[in-house]
Amino acid sequence: MKGPVSSGSPPALRLSNVGVVRDQRPLLSGVNWTVQQGERWVMLGPNGAGKSTLLRVAALYLHPTEGTVEVLGRRLGRVDVRRMRHRVGYASAMLSDRIRPTLSALDAVMTARHGALEPWWHSYDDADRQRAADLLERMGCSHLAGQQFGLLSSGERQRVQIARTLMTEPGLVLLDEPTAALDLTGREELVRTLDALSADPNTPPTVLVTHHVEEIPAGFDHVLLLREGRVVAAGPIGEVLTAERLSHCFSMRLELEHHRGRWWAHAAD
Repeated sequence: MKGPVSSGSPPALRLSNVGVVRDQRPLLSGVNWTVQQGERWVMLGPNGAGKSTLLRVAALYLHPTEGTVEVLGRRLGRVDVRRMRHRVGYASAMLSDRIRPTLSALDAVMTARHGALEPWWHSYDDADRQRAADLLERMGCSHLAGQQFGLLSSGERQRVQIARTLMTEPGLVLLDEPTAALDLTGREELVRTLDALSADPNTPPTVLVTHHVEEIPAGFDHVLLLREGRVVAAGPIGEVLTAERLSHCFSMRLELEHHRGRWWAHAAD
């Protein structure tokens, strides 16, 4: 289910001919991609395809070497990215590692209000605390509010991180491999949470990065396939996600199954 779409609203994200080069090595090349209001995207590709790099560009943490990036109608290079980052909910392992282990789960969520990692850097009021508590409840982990972030399981930390991405009522949510390092139970629980989040009309446009098609929540309606820093295909998931394209993306002949909203892939015989 798509979220609300306001008439005349600019795309949540628009990349035009984006390239990133580091140490004379191209990490992204000629990327053209638009995320419209209300859409839920999954980004698929093998290790080293450039998925995390592309997401960091979208999150305004990395400037491209070439091309243009527009987030919520504002162009990178013409806007104060420190202010714009408050409009983008971004969760990644890199960010998770920067959260102080002794910080409570509630504070880990609440500090996103000012884009901070420590509660003493800014002032917070009861409304901020209540919103953080409400978001933890929405993620099914209100009972973790007082627990130290470093003592949480991998799945619990991911739920807290997703709650954190929503703290500022962002216009775009970016999730970089939230199911990584989770066991089967933790993965399925998180996929179910993401599916419920995608069905909520108040959830902003969302991009989920993963390596595995079985981690695609049923409510996600668009897919971008990335290989060696280039877009293989992008568009509605029912049209774009085929065995042929997936095989090309992962350099392996694959068979693809779709049942009750979920996807599975395995090597072809």
